[in-house]
Amino acid sequence: MPLDLEVQRVSTSMDIPDDEQFQIWVNAALAGTKDNGTLVIRIVDEQEARCLNRDFRSKDYATNVLSFSADLPEGLPDEFRQSQLGDLVICAPVVASEAREQYRSDVDHWAHLTVHGVLHLLGYDHEKAEEAGIMESLETEILAKLGISDPYLHLG
Repeated sequence: MPLDLEVQRVSTSMDIPDDEQFQIWVNAALAGTKDNGTLVIRIVDEQEARCLNRDFRSKDYATNVLSFSADLPEGLPDEFRQSQLGDLVICAPVVASEAREQYRSDVDHWAHLTVHGVLHLLGYDHEKAEEAGIMESLETEILAKLGISDPYLHLG
């Protein structure tokens, strides 16, 4: 069974990629790890992103992407546990603003943040320098396969 992706658009932004594009980016991030399961990507505006970031990370600002791993109760069969990837929340206005600031196309930045969020759901992190290096290298490799340049070259 292939990955079941649901994209929820509750943002007022107009320049949001289509479901097929999100599917391509998610599949690229998951290549060789999971070929089935469920994932929800929710596209929001700044108010919802800020509330979620404040409530779940104690940071009172709208951030670009939040990853929420599936929090399933104990005792479920392993097959069910493995089928739940989690949820991503992506803030459309922040994506657009960051893309402009970094001189990147909106589409490339959407791809990067989608891949970044999926890698978080797979257990990657960037809190420590060593972890960040591993995660950024993986992101760069995945994006290169999609024909997208290294996003970290633009951050100077």
